[in-house]
Amino acid sequence: MFRFLLTALTLLTLSLTVHADVTPFPKSFRIQDIPVDGVTMHVRIGGKGPAVVLLHGFGDTGDMWAPLAADLVKDHTVVVPDLRGMGLSSIPEGGYDKKTQAGDIRGVLAALGIEHAVVVGHDIGTMVAFAYASRYPRLTDRLVVMDAPVPGITPWNDIVRSPMLWHFDFGGADMERLVAGRERIYLDRFWNEFAGDAAKVDEEMRQHYAALYARPGNMHAAFAQFRSIRQDEVDNNASMTTRLTMPVLAVGGEKSFGKNEAIVMRNAADNVTEVVVPGAGHWLMEEAPTQTIKAIRDFIGQ
Repeated sequence: MFRFLLTALTLLTLSLTVHADVTPFPKSFRIQDIPVDGVTMHVRIGGKGPAVVLLHGFGDTGDMWAPLAADLVKDHTVVVPDLRGMGLSSIPEGGYDKKTQAGDIRGVLAALGIEHAVVVGHDIGTMVAFAYASRYPRLTDRLVVMDAPVPGITPWNDIVRSPMLWHFDFGGADMERLVAGRERIYLDRFWNEFAGDAAKVDEEMRQHYAALYARPGNMHAAFAQFRSIRQDEVDNNASMTTRLTMPVLAVGGEKSFGKNEAIVMRNAADNVTEVVVPGAGHWLMEEAPTQTIKAIRDFIGQ
């Protein structure tokens, strides 16, 4: 009996660990699964007013944006999808190039009756946000890019040579086998090495996202996000026959991309505002939420 109770308690503990939560969205938000061109997008929607769409990156899901969404929902319509193949969105076999994913976001907004929007991206979400602004410039009121390079945009060839970015070409069946069941170990590498202060990427958050990325197919899709970057480079080079003219905010963590975020964007856009968040690494919403929210709020306005 004692062994049975001990086993049951262990299983209960593991269950609670897997379902550890992060900061919740305000209760006024609703969840909607929106079918768009071969994928079903898991989307959080709240508020009224000018639209803002928030795009997450690797190591997170749309859940990362809850603190910013709680601020913006006071006077904006806030739309927060999980990218295709990530979080609770469906996992199609292909379409992980960022031009296609920009189409996903356009489809979500169209389904919600939204034409114009401010587009905010972090990490992979930055690449999708840039592709969206390039593909739909007249529908993008403002663009916010956060702590990530943009494939094909100078100084891309220098940035991509960094040994820190070996994961851009990591993937395939053998790599998936290596990571299967060890998702937390793989993700800890990014949370630790890319942070300014890894302690601010807390255990609750790590458990939450590790459980999501351990869902069947999610790591396959995550690898595909990076392995599509070579195609993204081609697509972005083609799009740069016309520079972006909407206002752009380029946010970098002091201990990560820093000023390089603005350097990249000035090679693609005419009107760039630079913000470097002191002391922060790559995980801006986790490491420095107050400063990051203020920078975005000041840029977006009312």
